[in-house]
Amino acid sequence: MRPKKTILCVDDNEQILSVRTFLLETRGYRVVAARSAQEALTILDQYLPGTLDLILCDLIMPQMDGNELVRRAKQLHPGLPAMIVSGTVNAFDRAVHADVFLPKGASSPAEMIERIRVLVARKRGPKKAIVASPSQSPQLGSFTHATAS
Repeated sequence: MRPKKTILCVDDNEQILSVRTFLLETRGYRVVAARSAQEALTILDQYLPGTLDLILCDLIMPQMDGNELVRRAKQLHPGLPAMIVSGTVNAFDRAVHADVFLPKGASSPAEMIERIRVLVARKRGPKKAIVASPSQSPQLGSFTHATAS
C-alpha cells in the first residue's frame, strides 16, 4: 500500500476548512489543517522539504493573503505544488504564485479532487530510470530507459 499524500490545507473560515479536510481525508489524503497563513508557515517550518505533497489555501485571508503564503511556502519547500481557492472569481490574477486557481462555488468537489490528484502526481515526477547492463542488452549499451507507469 502506498503511503498517504500529505496536504497542508489553509483557510481562515473554520467551516470551510472542516469540510475541505473531511473531503480530502475521505479520499485517502492526510490533511494538516491551519486556520491562518502564519500558522501554516509555522507548520511548513516543522516539515522537511519534500515531505508535504501540496498546499491548498484560500486567497483572501487576514494579515497575509494566500498568494504571499504560497510564495513563502515555495521558498521553504521548492517544488511544492500549490492550489489557491477563492470566492472572488476575478481574483485569479492575484494568485500568480499558485500552480492552480479554483474559484469557490464555480468548481465541484470532484473537480477539486481531480486537480489535487494531478498536482500530487506531478510532484512525484516520473519513475526512476533503470540502467541496463551491457550483458543484459548489448544493443542498449549504457543508455537508460524509463519504466512505464
